[in-house]
Amino acid sequence: MARGVTPRLFSLTSHSVKSKYFEFLSGGVNGNIVKVIKITPFRNQEGIYNLGFWDKNLETDGLDDKVITNNGDIDKVLSTVAFTIYEFFDEFPDALVYLSGFIDSRTRLYQINISKFIDLITKDFDVLGELENGFERYKKNDNYLEFVKKQKYACQLKL
Repeated sequence: MARGVTPRLFSLTSHSVKSKYFEFLSGGVNGNIVKVIKITPFRNQEGIYNLGFWDKNLETDGLDDKVITNNGDIDKVLSTVAFTIYEFFDEFPDALVYLSGFIDSRTRLYQINISKFIDLITKDFDVLGELENGFERYKKNDNYLEFVKKQKYACQLKL
């Protein structure tokens, strides 16, 4: 979803003034599910943020990042998550955003979708993947532990 591209997104029902908290309603084969995205400071390191992604339990108001929804709308959900990253960088253009799945299969899902859209993503972002021995510029078909995104026009990352 490069700037100027109009993807299919879910409508964000709420978000913070500083673009760090987002909610949207995923409507699919398993019904309506509230999704929550939080972008929070990472390990008290200035300028580095963690992107967390959950389903909201409306009975307890709790958040669950282990649930597998299988709502049949993954492309639209991940496009909506990507949109929030753009919103976040509008407020925090010099930040780094760190993304990892709670379980290996979730990280793999993120990697599959980053790979699918890497040519589009890299028009606006530098993307790094973490291996056992450190970070490298993202390459398709490499298996990564985590991912980091940085806006290109704010500052190029050196490897």
